[in-house]
Amino acid sequence: MSFDLAGRNAVVFGVANKRSIAWSIAQGLHAAGAKLAITYQNERLELEAKDLILSLPGAEAFMCDVSNDAEIERVFAKLKDRYGKLHTLVHSVAFAPADELKNDFVNTTREGFRVALDVSVYSLIAVSRAAAPLMDDGGSIMTMTYYASEKVVPRYNVMAVAKAGLECTVRYLAFELGKKNIRVNAISAGPIKTLAARGIAGFGDMHKTHAERAPLGRNVDVNEVGATGVFLASDASSGITGEVIYVDCGYNIMGF
Repeated sequence: MSFDLAGRNAVVFGVANKRSIAWSIAQGLHAAGAKLAITYQNERLELEAKDLILSLPGAEAFMCDVSNDAEIERVFAKLKDRYGKLHTLVHSVAFAPADELKNDFVNTTREGFRVALDVSVYSLIAVSRAAAPLMDDGGSIMTMTYYASEKVVPRYNVMAVAKAGLECTVRYLAFELGKKNIRVNAISAGPIKTLAARGIAGFGDMHKTHAERAPLGRNVDVNEVGATGVFLASDASSGITGEVIYVDCGYNIMGF
């Protein structure tokens, strides 16, 4: 099986800066030959995101806030006009208000819970629904999760609930979209020093402990996650759907 993605079109949601997981996957898809559309959230992020995106020859930048259905509809109309078909969708989007990741979980607010689940989970449903009609030849949809969906990671709080919901969403989408030969999977990466990770209280301790306990004795590199994204976009993963693929140096297998 080949990782050659020449002639295929991919859209990547969630590029924030050069340290983001979405950017690493985008680079991998580009190197494999895919034609890329990459979105950024809003005008505030436009300058940095556009400069980054346009550094990949042939890649195109589109603004889209995935919490806004009208913007999702607008950007997919543009993608249809520009590319006709899509073969890969990368959903690397998650957000919870900062205080929800610092305070005790029992003090999670109703609004914080709503925002976390809307942005981090419902958005996958929304963009998958919009992408499916463009995946006439089948396709691959992937999202990013984390081990806190299964086990307690102190201060990950409502985001852990969101990741659990995200993984369940992956399974339901995989079931329904499978008849269209569209595969849906999640990558569960170990802790990586991204901009989003800085908002998690105690992330430094999490990063250190992970390296100490993982069977490979280290933390995962973001490029390893990017390579897994390319694998999931390629024909080499044609029989895989509804799964959570761990890229965490084996940390998830440990009981003690």
